[in-house]
Amino acid sequence: MDTRTNDIEGPYDAVVVGGGAAGLSAALILGRSRRRTLVVDAGEPRNAPAAHMQGVLSRDGASPAEYLAAGRAEIAAYGVEWRAGRVTGAAADGRGGFTVDLADGTVVGARRLVVTTGLVDEDLPDVEGLADRWGRDVLHCPYCHGWEVRDRPFGVIAHPESPVHQALVVAHWSKDVTLFLHTAAEPSARDAALLDAAGVEVVRGAVAGLVVADDRLTGVRMADGRIVPRSVVFAAAARLAPRDGVLRRLGAELRTTPFGEFVAVDETGRTSVPGVWAAGNVTGPHEQVVNAVSRGYRAGVAVNGELLLADLEAKAAGRPTG
Repeated sequence: MDTRTNDIEGPYDAVVVGGGAAGLSAALILGRSRRRTLVVDAGEPRNAPAAHMQGVLSRDGASPAEYLAAGRAEIAAYGVEWRAGRVTGAAADGRGGFTVDLADGTVVGARRLVVTTGLVDEDLPDVEGLADRWGRDVLHCPYCHGWEVRDRPFGVIAHPESPVHQALVVAHWSKDVTLFLHTAAEPSARDAALLDAAGVEVVRGAVAGLVVADDRLTGVRMADGRIVPRSVVFAAAARLAPRDGVLRRLGAELRTTPFGEFVAVDETGRTSVPGVWAAGNVTGPHEQVVNAVSRGYRAGVAVNGELLLADLEAKAAGRPTG
């Protein structure tokens, strides 16, 4: 419990930790609900390497950076404050709210918290040049990028734990797909039959690097020296690491998924910690922009509803509100 009272900014009705799609969506609803709200953003969105985002109705193909800038402008119109910075911790203040510590030494008071800090793709395949092309012609999601690269020669670097799944999926966007087993095990008989049915060629052996000419991917270089011409490579990180340090320090319960541990939330984003919500990729690996916006919206509505009821109950009992 944090009992500091001096030099604390606020209190805000809500502090949103993270200014991506989920955080801005929550802040928009809170601002429109006349809640004094602060967004603290470290400026590290997961989709920063991508030039465009897809699948967001009316914003299909928009620049992620321009999308976030538009969101910041929208929340400002409702009096929501946005601050560049990093939240290093948060603690209950003993009065039903929280103190929030920023890396620059600032301490902010909040009645409620919404954590939307996203995740990091860690441990990409150890292939020379792959990380440099991430989000350009090295891709991870066909639903995000498949249309833009359709019918090109695809390469898929097998994930050790699910070596054929991605190749089977992306084969819907191209009839020229090569699965590089790299360090993965030989496909089972069933998987081999599915690959054959999808028209996917399998290349055995380790991948050493990517071949790039004029800033364009042209092939995959094998450890034995072979060059397999490809213009797009799909790969997946071995580990998806949620930026959940603040939630863990607050004691939020976690749930185990096939992709690792993520904070457990209900349908509104409420965590096991009273007064704390979470939304976006910090809660799971499949929260694309459109999903994150929806989850942020739900969290904002739930926070406002809880604050509204708390204030009415306090007023009815003759206690101070807010």
